[in-house]
Amino acid sequence: MRTHKHPMPADFSLERLLYALSDPVRLEIVRCLAGLDEASCGELDGGRPKSSVSHHFRVLRDAGLVHTRTVGTTHMNSLRAAELEQRFPGLLKSILAQD
Repeated sequence: MRTHKHPMPADFSLERLLYALSDPVRLEIVRCLAGLDEASCGELDGGRPKSSVSHHFRVLRDAGLVHTRTVGTTHMNSLRAAELEQRFPGLLKSILAQD
């Protein structure tokens, strides 16, 4: 199984982060992960097709919002909250506070 690439916090860009969060599906995934330590893609797919979910997770990973690790055949995801807070203080908290 392939490994996933994750940007370093210094490479996070505000534009890419906001783009990733502009999609309601991805924002929902981030909100769910904010309340969990880790979750599989299947736990967060909301009944959507696997190809669609894979695309959303790739966008979230590329923006630096999500870290994905492989456990057997399962992808486990976690929110990179501490790294995001370090790079953009208060941003994630402000976004998650919105309805």
